[in-house]
Amino acid sequence: MKSKLFISLGLALVTCGALLPFLIVLQILQNTYFLAFLSYASTVGGLFLGLIGSATYVKERRS
Repeated sequence: MKSKLFISLGLALVTCGALLPFLIVLQILQNTYFLAFLSYASTVGGLFLGLIGSATYVKERRS
């Protein structure tokens, strides 16, 4: 159960990290260093959470 939560959070963060630059390019949001860093951090954090969630999901299924 915990692994599915990690995977879901990772997916949400990666989606947010992809959506923010898209909105910046469309000039809906103003480009700032904080927003760019937030986008990068959410993408990297989402990838790590998804990877950890996938690993724990495999570990739970093997047991």
